[in-house]
Amino acid sequence: MSRVNPTTAERKFDEGRLMQVLVAPIVSEKATMVAEKSNAVTFKVLQNATKPEIKAAVELMFKVEVKGVSVVNTKGKTKRFGKTIGRRDNVRKAYVTLQPGQELNLSGEAA
Repeated sequence: MSRVNPTTAERKFDEGRLMQVLVAPIVSEKATMVAEKSNAVTFKVLQNATKPEIKAAVELMFKVEVKGVSVVNTKGKTKRFGKTIGRRDNVRKAYVTLQPGQELNLSGEAA
């Protein structure tokens, strides 16, 4: 017996992969301003994560409805520590916009 309209999470992706797509939430001044202004949450995601995967992962893990996903690739900077030259990792950020009325609490406070 199959349902007529399966959700995004059930339709395409392996659940084990979805659990790994979201690396960490980004908690910064900019991320907080975006969250207040446009009801969007910011995550650090895997370099090869796609927008549909990110959407499915957020819906699966946090039980919220996602309106849209924007992705930013940030190149890692080269930094010097004395004589040695190091390089920061490249980062892929996902701005996940939630449907109106949906809320996602990352602060860990008891509501």
